[in-house]
Amino acid sequence: MTTRDFTANVISASKVVPDGNFKDSKASGVWDINEALDLIKGGNWPNVANLNPAAFVDGLFQTHLYTGTSADLSINNDINLSGSGGLVWFKDRNYANNHRLYDTARGIRKYLDSSATAAEATNSGSGNSNGISAFNSNGFTIGNDGYINDSSSEYVSWTFRKQPKFFDVVTYTGNGVLGRTISHSLGSVPGMIIVKRTNGSASWYVYHRGVDSSAPEDYVLLLDGTNARINSSAAWNDTAPTDSVFTVGDNSNFNGSGDTYVAYLFAHNNNDGGFGEPGDQDIIKCGSLTSDTSSNVSVNLGFEPQWILIKNVTSSASWWIVDTLRGMPVVNSNGALATLRANSSDAENTSNYQGIVPTSTGFEVRTAASSTLFGDNQTLIYMAIRRGGMQTPTAASSVFAIDARTGLTPEYVSGFPVDFALVKDSNSSSNWIVNTRLMGGKRIETNTDDAEADDSLAKFDIQNGIRSDAVAGDYGWMWKRARGYSDVATYTGTGSARTVAHNLGVAPEMMWFKCRSDVDIWTVYHSALGEGKRLKLNANTAAEDDTSSFNNTAPTSSVFSVGSLGQIGGNGRTYIAYLFATVAGVSKVGSFTQSGATNVDCGFTGDTPSFLLLKRTDTTDNWRVYDAARGLVAGNDKVLNLNRDVAQSDDSNLINPNSGGFATTSTLSNGDYIFYAIAATS
Repeated sequence: MTTRDFTANVISASKVVPDGNFKDSKASGVWDINEALDLIKGGNWPNVANLNPAAFVDGLFQTHLYTGTSADLSINNDINLSGSGGLVWFKDRNYANNHRLYDTARGIRKYLDSSATAAEATNSGSGNSNGISAFNSNGFTIGNDGYINDSSSEYVSWTFRKQPKFFDVVTYTGNGVLGRTISHSLGSVPGMIIVKRTNGSASWYVYHRGVDSSAPEDYVLLLDGTNARINSSAAWNDTAPTDSVFTVGDNSNFNGSGDTYVAYLFAHNNNDGGFGEPGDQDIIKCGSLTSDTSSNVSVNLGFEPQWILIKNVTSSASWWIVDTLRGMPVVNSNGALATLRANSSDAENTSNYQGIVPTSTGFEVRTAASSTLFGDNQTLIYMAIRRGGMQTPTAASSVFAIDARTGLTPEYVSGFPVDFALVKDSNSSSNWIVNTRLMGGKRIETNTDDAEADDSLAKFDIQNGIRSDAVAGDYGWMWKRARGYSDVATYTGTGSARTVAHNLGVAPEMMWFKCRSDVDIWTVYHSALGEGKRLKLNANTAAEDDTSSFNNTAPTSSVFSVGSLGQIGGNGRTYIAYLFATVAGVSKVGSFTQSGATNVDCGFTGDTPSFLLLKRTDTTDNWRVYDAARGLVAGNDKVLNLNRDVAQSDDSNLINPNSGGFATTSTLSNGDYIFYAIAATS
């Protein structure tokens, strides 16, 4: 059995036994733990962390968007709540309804409101207040509920699964003893703790490691309020938490005799998280920064975040929650940051704050956010959670999809949250639109050198597809970012050669670069050509000698190099880069020399790739796009050109399906070619 076979079986096992507790079930294709250990001992298994889905942030945290139905609704987010426990936090995005928090420690139908001091309440289980009716092995089930499942509203849920070095939930009964310690199973010193009395009215009390540089345990914050930090020994008894306990005072807010409490504990990974395929990556950080209304402030997390909770603790201010699924774009202007406030029942706000933006290594608080939300020279605390896609995909269907426009929402259905997409009307002359989650309501076009432009129809706040600038006959080609497969990086040029961080996890084999702020060409790197040549995505030209664009330096698994040219590194210009690589059985970035009919092996199962991009490099030739949705068969195929706005046409039988990849016919001109192929998705 190959490593690839075992990888697929382990992932299958994780779906059957989500906590990685393997059992003998060969009949279903799942390998038992002894076989796993034999492979590991034999050196055929690259990473022990892959045995457990809890090694990846995707199995521990999910932002999930949905539309209410006013009927029973199961949310499947692949998080095992019934077996592992956790917290689900809900908010109505359209209306001013309170946040609702449910956790497995207190049980189904029991909720608290982060924006209120009220005691725990229990849904009736009938009428308009069903709440969570079940915690499941792959998510949760909700009933008809005006706060979390009304047919007139759109909702967001944030699910936190219990896991050492990430999250824990603890309940306890107070004893009135000053300095009492409460045990927890976080397995590391908490970065943030939230405590709420559940049997009576009380505020939500917060410990955060960043609230003070020397003694954060001396201070408390109120999650349900806007208060600045409060110096109080009554909260944590001026005692720092440890990796096994936290300390509380003796009053009714924390430890009243006979009163009941719930505590949510969030880790702070400091190069000790132990997550990801290498088993050495962090997924959650709790820290602080100082705001600045005159310059942007960069925060280095060591990872790109998908979710941020942030608050000014120097002055009175709200608890802002932003995430990339609802909208946290990197924009030049007029970008809508979708915000909610943990301390407020207000609906989602999409005002043009333009101020909290993710980077490949953390996030940036821009002057606009400091001026609008925080003020100058203020201490801000944050909790940030890593973007998903830490694991290498094993099926093309989990990271790539093609769909014809439906006219519904989503207009293009993917089956997963989309990170970037190509959209084109295949039947008439029209530009190739590139919509990208990180760019929000903006567009660029592969067949032009135009700067980014507003695209109000581009919507990524959809769980299983996108909306776009669509017309009848459109197709959408959709990618999800994942380790070893594809990534997106944004950066600002300095006018000098530099390196830019990325999160692909392997050295990219193909990269597309576009200046967003100015008119300029698309620049393409391909490993078959090397770092001393470039191609233009918006032109049919042959490969050109160019030691400047990539600084004559090959990319690595963590950075790529750019030169000082305006097209790729001009001072003050903003850029976006799309990165691609080969994943066994999923994608293939490669090259071949045509000399008569040629069989190209991509290592795929089956004989029809779902997507094929082909370009001759030794002379002029278009960027040819083939796909199974429009027809990739023996005989003539429909071809589009990524560098042209023309409608599709017959290719005169240049490409045919072939076992493991594709075949060229003798009709294709002899010469040197590069290609990018994606395996069948069904």
